[in-house]
Amino acid sequence: MGPALLFAPADRPERFAKAADRADAVIIDLEDAVAPEAKAQAREHMVASGLDPATTMVRINALDTPDAALDLAALELSPFRTIMVAKAADPDAVAALADFTVVALCESAAGILAAPALAQLPNVVALMWGAEDLVASLGGTSSRFTAGPRTGDYRAVAMQARSQLLLAAGASGKVAIDSIYADFADLDGLAEESEDAVASGFGAKACIHPSQVAVVRDAYRPSDAAVAAARELLAAADAAGTGVFAFKGQMVDGPILLHARQTISRAGL
Repeated sequence: MGPALLFAPADRPERFAKAADRADAVIIDLEDAVAPEAKAQAREHMVASGLDPATTMVRINALDTPDAALDLAALELSPFRTIMVAKAADPDAVAALADFTVVALCESAAGILAAPALAQLPNVVALMWGAEDLVASLGGTSSRFTAGPRTGDYRAVAMQARSQLLLAAGASGKVAIDSIYADFADLDGLAEESEDAVASGFGAKACIHPSQVAVVRDAYRPSDAAVAAARELLAAADAAGTGVFAFKGQMVDGPILLHARQTISRAGL
């Protein structure tokens, strides 16, 4: 799975192929993007989509809703076995989905608190968090500042939830997926947030518009200078042959070398 995941509403099948061409993986959305009266036909579109199961997942409705059972029944008629469970919060309910590979979408207070338990489930391969649903579950009105010098920045509770999910995923060796950036016209803001996601350890970021995909990919792709610096550092480590050594006026140890190896890995080298 590459770093740029793109949601595609399941009731808009004309968008499926375009999304697959542009993104690293497509999330066919049966939940928030689809009106209640359109969900039945949306499921039919999902089954008939023809997308590659290796690069496609399906977001189903929350497991405590009647729609979830209908989503799962439709999935049995499809080739898709990777699902994103909306509003995941009950580890037992997610564990019962043993026939599926699961991305647990933690987007409530209960979901964030359950993230460590969800991450330990063998059928869960990744965790994602959702900012607006989370704040709504707390009775709040916005996950980001909407005025003043911090306009666009996450509020403290959202940042805490983001960090908790990242730590839960990392502690269990699972991928952490960063939340969407809703203002799809603000590509500069998306670039800044994506760069922070990379530096913090998120393995991917979800997109809601095709124009966001290139921005996310650019953030995850190391520059030529960064790759060259990482190679130089690793070569110096091989030459030093010790656990800790000095390099260009700085002390280098295991974590610094791991950062360099991760840079090389993100470059696909």
